[in-house]
Amino acid sequence: MSSDRKQLGKTIAVAFFSTIAGFALCLTLYSFLPSRMAPAQSVMAAPNESEIATMENFQNSFRKVAAESLPWVVEIDVVEVTTRSTTPFGNGAPWNFFFGNPQQGEEGETTEREFKTPGLGSGFIVEQDGNTYYVVTNNHVAGKADEISIKMDNGDEYEAELVGADERKDLALLKFESRETLPVARLGDSDGLYVGDWVLAIGSPFGYKSSVSAGIISALGRQNGPDGNINDFIQTDAAINQGNSGGPLVNMKGEVVGINTWITTSTGGSIGLGFSIPINNVKQTVRDFIDKGEVQYGWLGVSIGDLPEDVAASMELDERTGAFVYQVFTNSPADDGGIHPGDYILAVNGKEAQDKNHLTRMIGDMRPGDHAEFLLIRNGQKMSVTVKIKARASEEDVKQMNNQAWPGVSVFPLIDSLRERMDLDEEVQGVFVAEVYPKTTMQVAGIQSGDIITGVNGETVESLKEFYTAMAEIGSGQFYISFYREGHEMETARIRKK
Repeated sequence: MSSDRKQLGKTIAVAFFSTIAGFALCLTLYSFLPSRMAPAQSVMAAPNESEIATMENFQNSFRKVAAESLPWVVEIDVVEVTTRSTTPFGNGAPWNFFFGNPQQGEEGETTEREFKTPGLGSGFIVEQDGNTYYVVTNNHVAGKADEISIKMDNGDEYEAELVGADERKDLALLKFESRETLPVARLGDSDGLYVGDWVLAIGSPFGYKSSVSAGIISALGRQNGPDGNINDFIQTDAAINQGNSGGPLVNMKGEVVGINTWITTSTGGSIGLGFSIPINNVKQTVRDFIDKGEVQYGWLGVSIGDLPEDVAASMELDERTGAFVYQVFTNSPADDGGIHPGDYILAVNGKEAQDKNHLTRMIGDMRPGDHAEFLLIRNGQKMSVTVKIKARASEEDVKQMNNQAWPGVSVFPLIDSLRERMDLDEEVQGVFVAEVYPKTTMQVAGIQSGDIITGVNGETVESLKEFYTAMAEIGSGQFYISFYREGHEMETARIRKK
């Protein structure tokens, strides 16, 4: 019993001293571990002098660009005057039925009233000629204005007038007179931009004059602009809001690289999706406005488009950049120069055409009388043709030229889904007519939408490539078209190309 007690005592003693030793060891090790604090109390080390200098230099760059740019950025206030017809009892005031309105005519007499609609935008001084200063902005800001005033950053105001406006590029040029010496913007090179570049958007959003917002270039070459606009666009996350339209997008050198034009928004305000016209799209337009009062576009005389996958397969084309010629207008520069419907244009004067919009801009920026060399694919072979560019007519005149389009039909391959929808047998081969241009040769010949063209001059047509080849071979002589309509094989009368 005594030995058991001794053994128990030893065991208790060992356990006690082991606990004490372990506790001491933990205290010793803990003293060597890094100090830890609760997340809410974490404190970062203060930046060193080098880091502070870097941040200050970055901040000073923004200060410098803003200070140099604001004096040549302007707020544009406009008024558009419209006239509406009114009658004595048609203005919504019921007491006029009994007492009349001395400012209107007798009962039942229609009078004309003027209504003034104010508008707001931005712009910047782009050129000086003596005491005349020119301001560039958007067409949707000032293109239809009857009254225009300009406010400078220092508070000075000037009455301005419209020099020229262009809807296709959404640009307008204003001018005003001043005996003061005013700064003029420096224009940069928008072709030298990269995604990630820092930029400032300057203007008068919601009337807050001389506002500056910062961001980066989010994307380049955006094509999804407003309907009818032929620009590509710079996308930026610099805040752009209503009233910024027409104002400059400025790089860190203080150069204008874009004109802020539109935003995508679900709230009415900026959500980081702003779009600017590249300044290189603007330079020639400004010169046209100053020298001629209007924009003179080059004209080729074709209807072009990008290639859907099915069309590319039927044409046996593997190219990913360029534009497809769907129509050629009779007696146009393209017709005279030897461009055919079905050609695929790859480049102009050695510059690659990215897509139909890019090709449209390249041709539009040419001057009437310029000679342009087109690299294209025809029947699987690359070749070049030289075309003398003419001046583009007005939009109304261009629309009236549709009856001169050749071949005057929009055709597509007979893909499986189309065959199923039309319940066509496999024996029926040809190209599907989606649209027929009014008053063209094909409409006169009797071709209708929904027809399937199966042959030209007795030669079988089974693909788009064969169709366009046949169209290119038709000269001034007579021809006829074989087609399939509602289960029947038919032929047009012989006809000549307009």
